[in-house]
Amino acid sequence: MKKLSSILLMLILALNVFAQIQEPVKITTEFNKLSDSEAEIIFSATIDEGWHLYSTDLGSGGPISATFNIDKLVGAEIDGKLKTEGKEIKSFDKLFEMNVRYFSNQAKFIQKLKLTSASYEIDGFFEYGACNDENCLPPTQVPFKFVGETNLTKSNEVETDNIILETLDQPIAGMTAPDDMWRPVIDELHSFGNEEAVQDMSWIYIFVTGFLGGLLALLTPCVWPIIPMTVSFFLKRSKDKKKGIRDAWTYGASIVVIYVTLGIVITAVFGASALNALSTNAVFNILFFLMLVVFAASFFGAFEIRLPSKWTSSVDNKAESTTGLLSIFLMAFTLSLVSFSCTGPIIGFLLVQVSTSGNMVAPAIGMLGFAIALALPFTLFALFPSWLKSMPKSGGWMNVIKVTLGFLELAFALKFLSVADLAYGWRILDRETFLALWIVLFMLLGFYLLGKIKFLHDDDDTKVSVPRFFMALASLSFAVYMVPGLWGAPLKAVSAFAPPLQTQDFNLYNNEVHAKFDDYDLGMEYARQHNKPVMLDFTGYGCVNCRKMELSVWTNSKVSDIINNDYVLITLYVDNKTPLTEPVKVIENGSERTLRTVGDKWSYLQRVKFGANAQPFYVLVDNAGIPLNKPYGFDENVSNYINFLQTGLENYKK
Repeated sequence: MKKLSSILLMLILALNVFAQIQEPVKITTEFNKLSDSEAEIIFSATIDEGWHLYSTDLGSGGPISATFNIDKLVGAEIDGKLKTEGKEIKSFDKLFEMNVRYFSNQAKFIQKLKLTSASYEIDGFFEYGACNDENCLPPTQVPFKFVGETNLTKSNEVETDNIILETLDQPIAGMTAPDDMWRPVIDELHSFGNEEAVQDMSWIYIFVTGFLGGLLALLTPCVWPIIPMTVSFFLKRSKDKKKGIRDAWTYGASIVVIYVTLGIVITAVFGASALNALSTNAVFNILFFLMLVVFAASFFGAFEIRLPSKWTSSVDNKAESTTGLLSIFLMAFTLSLVSFSCTGPIIGFLLVQVSTSGNMVAPAIGMLGFAIALALPFTLFALFPSWLKSMPKSGGWMNVIKVTLGFLELAFALKFLSVADLAYGWRILDRETFLALWIVLFMLLGFYLLGKIKFLHDDDDTKVSVPRFFMALASLSFAVYMVPGLWGAPLKAVSAFAPPLQTQDFNLYNNEVHAKFDDYDLGMEYARQHNKPVMLDFTGYGCVNCRKMELSVWTNSKVSDIINNDYVLITLYVDNKTPLTEPVKVIENGSERTLRTVGDKWSYLQRVKFGANAQPFYVLVDNAGIPLNKPYGFDENVSNYINFLQTGLENYKK
């Protein structure tokens, strides 16, 4: 098993090598002549797993919309807007505070044309934006050119103004800074090692999350009392101790199989992309909110969530009437049904969380961690029966755990309600309201753990154990920690759950990072004059994870201090639509490209000089354009980012 895990880890690391050009979307272009006077241009997109391609007309202030653009149009006219075909997904983007539409797997974009002359020439480009959970591509252009003839007379010919462009032998001739600042440094960048990436750890994170959920389920009244009874049954069932241990191992393995199968079924029924879409869909977020509130009420003792008793009885009867491995498997299945009132809310919350990661195998990995934690004590106590004597007895402490989980599920429920609130513009759950509710919830949890609040199934024992005291201390401290957030403090610990800082009406926080330049050549000239290193921030107005990094990492006082004082920060928006003074044609990888906007220029710089095209992308260079450290992508670990910046400074001083 360890060997297999090592091989898988090596394969994952091998796939995530260095900064590189990503092409998750493949576009094919087709000219379809419908008649002598009508035609259409079809753009067919194939999209890699985990990526999505944005639809048309998303509006300003959001991601890159798909657009049809013309450079030269002779003998034809555009007929209507760019249309789409395929399964369009609609969801609310929490960061942009707007509804967005996009496609996964496949999509088609169709532009109709009217042919008005005996001959036609159509020259232009299709532009689109694409993102995954880690990064976004800059606006990507797919050029096209179609020339042909029709049976129409030349009297109908219409010609538009054409853009005459010159082909340049060198990248952005006339724009390059002194000392050849645009020279590629891809090899130098690779010499520092791999780009920082959090994706390699995502499977481990999901597994650990599931494992912790399984440990919590173990400590509930539905599971804990069953452990000694089940282990004793297996040991007494057979006079052969080895056979009893083998049966216990089989029992544990059956639990793993049952829950992993559940994870696989969830993915198979909904699909990874659909599950990911649910995470930002307003209607489903309301359903998630209500579901977690019901689970919380169940843990508080209002009622118990039970599966139909016929199911349990039927499976239990079959387990008694069969023998061998099948009977053991049915016993494990019985455990799953009987314990559902306690494990159901935990499993439901876990599946909602991991399924929205967009990872195809996330539910199965989460359930694997959950099942291993749940099955582990049955196997261990079978191997070491003497441990049963030291096993804590069932009691009121298990209900304390259930109620604590109820408070936590109620807190997480507000996260899902927040997404729906932003989608519909209710403004009833702005950041300060959200934080106020969390502060009250965790204060109530602290008072409950201190015995000041009691629920239906709590005993009358007024004594507070040492573990309960420390749990109460942690809960109350967390509530106090969130209080400054009511006045705009960034609160890194809850930044992933609370609504955006922009929704806060009263904000006294001003520790922000602002770029000194948004032009590469001017910024590099300033760095040379002041003898300082440079931090290049390749970003986009439509880059969700770029905003996450700015809100969760750049607001750290040490990070902002290093960037503001020790570096010249140059922020380059690859989706900046400001037109260049004159469109420029360049040769890249043997193909001709046209740079029309400032964003095209910075995207070209990122590809040619650094060999990357995804954002966010941070790279440190000296004032001659030579890299000082490996690039940095989307990773919200503040310590890693500080180390990234400090390593660059040390290399610059050398």
